[in-house]
Amino acid sequence: MAVNISSRLWGQPDDKSIYLFKVENDSGGYVELSNYGATVVSVVVPNRQQQPGHVIIGFPDLDSYLNDTNYIGATIGRYANRISNAGFSIDANYYQLNNNDGKNCNHGGTHGFNKKVFEASVADDKIIMALKSADGEGGFPGNLELTVTYTWNDYNELLINYRATSDKPTIANFTNHSYFNLSGFNNNINHQKLIIKGNLTLHSRPDHTVSGAILPAGPKAFNNDKLSDKFQTGDAGIKGLNLFYIIDKAKNETGLMPAAKLSDETSGRTLEVYTDYPGLFLYTGDYLSGSALTHTGRPVQPFDGLCLECQHYPDSINNPNFPQAILQPGDTYNQHILFKFGQL
Repeated sequence: MAVNISSRLWGQPDDKSIYLFKVENDSGGYVELSNYGATVVSVVVPNRQQQPGHVIIGFPDLDSYLNDTNYIGATIGRYANRISNAGFSIDANYYQLNNNDGKNCNHGGTHGFNKKVFEASVADDKIIMALKSADGEGGFPGNLELTVTYTWNDYNELLINYRATSDKPTIANFTNHSYFNLSGFNNNINHQKLIIKGNLTLHSRPDHTVSGAILPAGPKAFNNDKLSDKFQTGDAGIKGLNLFYIIDKAKNETGLMPAAKLSDETSGRTLEVYTDYPGLFLYTGDYLSGSALTHTGRPVQPFDGLCLECQHYPDSINNPNFPQAILQPGDTYNQHILFKFGQL
């Protein structure tokens, strides 16, 4: 049993070669990946009737990714989520970042990895994306070298491994920004059910930066609840969730912790998420918008998909009571996310 890997040139913007890779297993499940943003372009897996369908938001053409503002399917770096006031200090040295989200820096700022062209290679059954980020890029210290390795297997499991080094003390926090919808986009996410293996959350301010407080999840805990049961309805319409959950530390046989499970009763599809990151950020796609056509043949709309972003604590460098995500010279950043697709 082995996967089949194929690739084709997808475009050459600014004379940089962008490729689309397809990794298909023996049962016909497949993922498509691009070295533009080290992006997951497609995940196609069967429903309970064994009919294949797309389960993440993606575009069939490169131009749509070049113009995307929703981080669809992309690798996020140098630091996932928001850094308050777009700045931080390490060893008494202050670093000013790009403020691309009001006064804050979000997902690496204007030099985020979602818009970078990675070097791509194939090794056995793996797709490896590599990137060098220069000292000072986006305001971050250190010459950073990152590899993102994707492995798709016969069990419809996608394993992502992030490895990075830096020649200066820096902060690092990488994740994947896929938007999941297990219905095959026959419906939005509202009636899909979610379990999150964590009952503590980080309190966030109105601008979605964290305050430093750690709170019980309370009514925002997910124990196989419908997404829509947690939404709020007001004059401005439906308000979803942008919330970081601290994952319960209970490793399985893979050495990873179960973080979440998403399920769709109509299609019968499930998604289990495992990781060695300390937390998971849930974003329910409230602000999804755009005119580009997705794999479904229509543009994205709010609540078309949700993100389950395994990551380090947001803005930890400015909250000393949080576990820190500082990468020191001589150390290797090494984190994993496993997306396991199955059926009820």
